[in-house]
Amino acid sequence: MKPAAFEYLVPQSLEEALAALEQHGDDAKVLAGGQSLVPAMNFRLAQPAVLVDINRIEELSHLSPHDDGGFRIGALTRQRQVERSEMVAARAPLLHLAMPFIAHAQIRNRGTFGGSVAHADPAAELPAVCLALDASFRLQSTRGSRRVAARDFYRGLFDTALEPDELLVEVELPASGARTGVAFHEFARRHGDFALVGAAVSVTVDSEGRCADARIVLLSVGETAVEASGAAAILRGHRIDAALAAEAAHVAASEDIDPPSDIHASVEYRRHLTKVLTRRALEEAAHVD
Repeated sequence: MKPAAFEYLVPQSLEEALAALEQHGDDAKVLAGGQSLVPAMNFRLAQPAVLVDINRIEELSHLSPHDDGGFRIGALTRQRQVERSEMVAARAPLLHLAMPFIAHAQIRNRGTFGGSVAHADPAAELPAVCLALDASFRLQSTRGSRRVAARDFYRGLFDTALEPDELLVEVELPASGARTGVAFHEFARRHGDFALVGAAVSVTVDSEGRCADARIVLLSVGETAVEASGAAAILRGHRIDAALAAEAAHVAASEDIDPPSDIHASVEYRRHLTKVLTRRALEEAAHVD
């Protein structure tokens, strides 16, 4: 199939893009990498009256370090650039670990960081990693700019806090804490397929080796990426060994999620994968022998 007819706008500046979104609102869709939008349009699952192509807005493509150890990613930054960045590898190793799991290299060459974040696919890696790293998103319109925490951004299946006239322009990632270990695991039928289940984990320990903080975020187990808060609570204040990792993984699989059943995996299978992948990720992040 081919997409329905649409008006094509190519703004040369952020101001022009925001003005177009203000004018057209719900009738408009933003084209960045197009790796999700274009197939949806071809199948007529999406039929925007107006397409706003932001690819010529250079200010939206950047990787900018902060003096405090954090950094900012422009929404139009290509996923491949993030994947290959030495700064990202040093400052956000969890993000660095997750990037190769996103589809295939050809997709990452064109796909944008902000596009994946704003698309809000519950099986996507980047929303889960942003939650695990406590990222914040800068949203902008002609009315002004606002920041929204990742945990407040995702509202449901492909549903976010973005208003029709707003554009996600930047993602900010804070500095990682000292003594923090991370891990990312996912399972798919084939490499590059959407994950049946995935786990993004960050564990920070105190000077005595006890868990001071833990983030466990699971993907493809609900309408959004899911924080396994019950499992994380079990870890805090304790040294993480194999037995404790297994206990937390059990809680994550049995209590923290309400996974769907579909043609790819049953509820029971997704719970099993959650238990296995969470345990592995926790052991890796906590350096359990």
